[in-house]
Amino acid sequence: MNGSFQVTEAGALLSFLFDKLPEVKRTKVRQWLKFEGVRVNGRVMVRGDHAIKPGDVVALDPKSKPVAGPRLPSGMKIVHEDEALMVIEKPANLLSIATKAEQEATVYAKLMDYVRQTQRGRGARVWIVHRLDRETSGLMVFARTEVAKRALQSNWNETEKKYLAVVDGRPKAEKGTLRSHLDETNPYRVRSTKASEVTREAVTHYVVKQTTAKRALVELTLETGRRHQIRVQLAEIGCPVVGDPKYHPSGVEDERLALHSSGLKIKHPITGEVMVFESELPGDLARLLSGK
Repeated sequence: MNGSFQVTEAGALLSFLFDKLPEVKRTKVRQWLKFEGVRVNGRVMVRGDHAIKPGDVVALDPKSKPVAGPRLPSGMKIVHEDEALMVIEKPANLLSIATKAEQEATVYAKLMDYVRQTQRGRGARVWIVHRLDRETSGLMVFARTEVAKRALQSNWNETEKKYLAVVDGRPKAEKGTLRSHLDETNPYRVRSTKASEVTREAVTHYVVKQTTAKRALVELTLETGRRHQIRVQLAEIGCPVVGDPKYHPSGVEDERLALHSSGLKIKHPITGEVMVFESELPGDLARLLSGK
C-alpha cells in the first residue's frame, strides 16, 4: 500500500495511522513503522509516539524488507512488541540481567543486541521491568521507553502473574492459598519463619491442574512478589518444585527447575488497554509428568 495523508490535528504518528487505515491490521501498521515504511515530511520515522502537527505529510512506502539482525538465543522468542513494551519468552538457565560474575549471557544483553541491530533511532533499546530466576522459563516484560518502564513498574503489584510448577508430591487440597513470612536477608537461600521485623508476608494462590502417582502440575497466582516465593512455599507444604537445587535437596540433580512463567495480565503503559499473555508448559516440563 502506498499513499500520503496530510495531518489536520496534532497527535502521535501511530494513532494517526490507525485512524487513517482502519482496514489494515494494527500489527501490519507497526511493521511498516518498524521497517522504515513510513515517512513524515520526507523523513523516515520508526517511532509510533513521534509527534505530528497540522500541515505535516505522512507518506506510506511499505516496501522495505526486515533488517537482517542477530538471532535470539535458542528458546527465546518475542511474543509481543510495540512502541512501549516487549513481551518475550525466556528459556531456562539464562540470567535476566547481569551480575558481577556474568555480564553478557543475559536476556537483557541479548535483547539489547537484537533491537540495536534490527532497529534504529533513539528507541533502539529496552528497559528491564522485572526478573525471573536463571532457572525459571517463561514470560517476561521489557519496556521500550523509560516512561513506559516507570508506568509498568508503578502498576506491577496490580499485574496478574501466573506460574506453572511440576512438584514432587501433591498438595492436600485441590486449591488454596499459601501464606508465609519470608526472611530474605540471605538472597541465595530464603527462609520461611515467624513474622518479625526482617520478614515480609508472601501470599500465593494455587490450583492443582494435573496429578500422577508421584507428582502434580500446579498453577500459581502471585499476590505478592517475594524472592523465591513459590519455591519456598511449595517446599514448605511438602511439595517441592522438581529440579530445585536449593529447596529440594533430595531431587534428581540433572533435572531443570520445573517452574514456568505462564501468564501475565497487564495494563498497557500508554493506552491503558488490558493485555493478556499466555505461555504453555514447555515440553521438557510436560515430560516430567509422564510415567511418574
